[in-house]
Amino acid sequence: MSDDYPNHRPNVGVVLFHPDGRVWLGKRANTPDPWNWQFPQGGVDKGEDLYAAALRELEEETGVRSVDYLGRTEGWIAYDFPPEARKFGKWIGQKQAWFALRFIGEESEIRLDAHHQVEFEAWRWGRLDETPGLIIPFKRAAYEQVAAAFGKFAGP
Repeated sequence: MSDDYPNHRPNVGVVLFHPDGRVWLGKRANTPDPWNWQFPQGGVDKGEDLYAAALRELEEETGVRSVDYLGRTEGWIAYDFPPEARKFGKWIGQKQAWFALRFIGEESEIRLDAHHQVEFEAWRWGRLDETPGLIIPFKRAAYEQVAAAFGKFAGP
């Protein structure tokens, strides 16, 4: 892992594309409206391969294992936490590697309770271009970069 953004927690994110080009959105558990929809994402364990971390996080948060690899973002996409959201000790924000994956399973595979720590209370398929407006504002610029990078996968 590169030393870019040394004060940002290493993190991965997954944009899961439906075969028709829509994207999977999860409504964060115990998070007030209106900006509570997001993609699966999570921390990277020390020494963990980024793609392996993305697959692990996707399975933990959604139950999904049936995917095809489409692509990933170049370098890190970083954002800072607002002061009230700094809960990871020394970290001032997160640096993320994003992966685009195509869902090839059945929707019955999606289980929000697949892991002991439930991240999402609901899910839906949506449009990639709507996602920056659904995310909490301090993550919005990162979602705009992800949407721009993965727009080529948003069609069937």
